[in-house]
Amino acid sequence: MRNPLSKTIVEIEPSGIRKFFDIVNEMKDAISLGVGEPDFDTPWHIRDEGIYSLEKGRTFYTSNAGLKELKEEIARYCKRKYQLTYDAAQEVLVTVGGSEAIDIAMRAMLDPGDEVLIPQPSFVCYPPCAVLANGVPVILELQARHDFRLTAEQVEAAITPRTKLLVLPFPNNPTGSILEREDLEAIADVVIRHDLYVLSDEIYAELTYGERSHISIASLPGMRERTIVINGFSKAFAMTGWRLGYACGPKRILEQMLKIHQFAIMCAPTLSQYAAVEALRNGDEDVSRMRKEYDGRRRYLLHRFREMGLECFEPYGAFYMFPCIKEFGMTSEAFAERLLESEKVAVVPGTAFGLGGEGFLRVSYAYSLEDLKKALERIERFIQKLRNEHGTV
Repeated sequence: MRNPLSKTIVEIEPSGIRKFFDIVNEMKDAISLGVGEPDFDTPWHIRDEGIYSLEKGRTFYTSNAGLKELKEEIARYCKRKYQLTYDAAQEVLVTVGGSEAIDIAMRAMLDPGDEVLIPQPSFVCYPPCAVLANGVPVILELQARHDFRLTAEQVEAAITPRTKLLVLPFPNNPTGSILEREDLEAIADVVIRHDLYVLSDEIYAELTYGERSHISIASLPGMRERTIVINGFSKAFAMTGWRLGYACGPKRILEQMLKIHQFAIMCAPTLSQYAAVEALRNGDEDVSRMRKEYDGRRRYLLHRFREMGLECFEPYGAFYMFPCIKEFGMTSEAFAERLLESEKVAVVPGTAFGLGGEGFLRVSYAYSLEDLKKALERIERFIQKLRNEHGTV
């Protein structure tokens, strides 16, 4: 028989995030700090709107690009939160999660051989999406000594005549790093001089801490027409299972993304779209409450890791810590496997997010403080054993 499988698909590695999650589900008394999913329920008023939409029989297809009311609310939200102005009718597209928006943006923009600059460690989907769009991923390795920030110098050094697109995954999963205005201004200067485009994944934009607030590169002079902004409802509004995201950007790019979306998806789930309208209109207090809770967990984990003597920079975004475990002379995967076997705590090896994650672990604090305290006690016990083994205590 002829091989039914695409060589391109076969050669793409499956996600490294789910491996430990699947194992821990089968393990009694295990604690998982591995999955990047809010532990909060979707706020009741948002759920109520979804329920009401079903009761009212709103089970029809919406416009391919999304409900008019939702697109208008997204445009208003972008304006009041991030100083971004979009035409709701032509520059906003509602998608099945932010992941679909990333996929169809790359497919709409890339020709075979076009290079995509992808900072790593970062979320797992960018290189596969680039490959599936016939692009060539070019990895920019983020450095711990720079708090895993992307620098303009890194971008400049990686540009070739085939470079077309830069992915900006900040606030970052898995490191929690952010880019501040001066970082973005320097990168924007490089992007404009080399006539590049930017895919800015801002799914964690609402989850920034301290005195910092998120700044979109699209809000900088000359960047709106060069940037596709990706966002969604999963993280900020605790709506992961509703599968709803969106893309905002120039009309000529959104038109082509819409074509792919029409043929592959048709439209995002109708009841999710009605719920999202309610989230944007009346969900600011929910977001603020959840962000405050995450911030308390963030500060607790940072304190405990430093107490243990684990090197860990202070992240100001998302809901992840990225502690360094290089002192133990083990790969990230070996460390995570032994920790799970010995103490029944699941974390994700840094290498699940690119080779630059070797020597680090992603620890999610999208879990209750009670679970975090139990897990950190077990992790401390485990590293104490390792230090005893190595004679470093």
